[in-house]
Amino acid sequence: MSPRAATPGPEAGSGTGTGPDPGNGAGPGSDSGTLAFVESPVQLLNVLEWAHAHAHAHVPAPASDGRRPPGAGLTLVVLSPVDPMTRGQLRRMAELAREEGHRVRWEEARGGTLAPFRTVGGLTALLRRARRVVMGDPFSRYVQLLLTLTGARELVVVDDGTATMEFVTQLAQGERLVRWHRKGGRPGPRDLLFAPVSAVARRRLRATPARTVEIFSAMPIGEVPEGVTVTANTFTWTRARFGPPRVAKGADLVGTSLVETGVVDVEHYLDAVRALASAHGAGRYFAHRRESTEKLHRLAVETGLEIVRPDLPLELIARRGPVGRTILSFPSTVVHTLPLALAGTEVRVAVCDIDPGWLTTSASPRARTFLTGVTSTARDVHRLPGTSATAAGQAGPEGTAGPTGSSVWRRSHRRERCPDSADKSGQFTQP
Repeated sequence: MSPRAATPGPEAGSGTGTGPDPGNGAGPGSDSGTLAFVESPVQLLNVLEWAHAHAHAHVPAPASDGRRPPGAGLTLVVLSPVDPMTRGQLRRMAELAREEGHRVRWEEARGGTLAPFRTVGGLTALLRRARRVVMGDPFSRYVQLLLTLTGARELVVVDDGTATMEFVTQLAQGERLVRWHRKGGRPGPRDLLFAPVSAVARRRLRATPARTVEIFSAMPIGEVPEGVTVTANTFTWTRARFGPPRVAKGADLVGTSLVETGVVDVEHYLDAVRALASAHGAGRYFAHRRESTEKLHRLAVETGLEIVRPDLPLELIARRGPVGRTILSFPSTVVHTLPLALAGTEVRVAVCDIDPGWLTTSASPRARTFLTGVTSTARDVHRLPGTSATAAGQAGPEGTAGPTGSSVWRRSHRRERCPDSADKSGQFTQP
């Protein structure tokens, strides 16, 4: 079977180019002093979780259906990437943000050579007025540059997946901010050119008597930087907004982009997926938005798995359901977030370790210890050995598992809360 991709929604009417989206101006109750920057769907989800937890969308009163009118929340700036799948998920998440009463400003931040200058120039006034800045990726050069332009007295960092763990460690130890899969390598020309900006941003991310720093995270946080407040993200908004899901028999498998980032060898990865799918009766493979089409095509042909490209972050897809009784994953964000999003359900999350032999020769020295740490610190998950392709499935099939490869997870274009029946949601139908 070939991959089934969820087609990104139309961009018309959602604000193409720079500037605020049409029809989404902040109302009298807008928290205009809070400015949030996101570059991925997961970051946007975690901003919504943070806003819910901190009750920023508190006026005016919600409508009878529980949703808040436009202008009741923060100003959310999407620094749009060029990848179509990421853009599609961001569009869908932006719809949810508007429904929660937040103002969404879509920036074509990478739309050509002059785009960064237009974006930064258009945001400078907002940055200078903001009393609070929320960000999803402190490793991003875009975000680091924007941090140098703000004098906000409150900074908030929400999760950008497991990268938060590395960020907190580096911040606590006063290290240069480097993504974990690049750590240990020599800085490139761009790194050296951008080093002064990065240094200023790093200083801004340190708590001082005049500036508070909060980390809002579902990840396990070890050493906390001095003066920084850590708040647990328990996915309260996700659980209140969606579900509970219908739990189906069998297993679902969650993909990873470790091959695309040069960490894991593609052949070892394909072998491991094949073994896991066979041992646990998995029928669906939820692709990471950065996985290549070529790799996904091979997975579909060689394993018989139904390849699914979700149009929302997996935490929301799983919470909406239907979802397999067992969710299989390699070390990734979801081994920390799915147990929280699916709390109170019968779904079990199982994680397969990355065997050191699967790593590429170009993988950073930090890769092995980081991936081991992602797995070892996960709560409420079942660990599967990853010493070989056979070992990846040696726990044996689930007693209730059965092949579900004939089922297709279709994209839903509806914006209602959580349709329970498959014929309304269009999400779990027979081809």
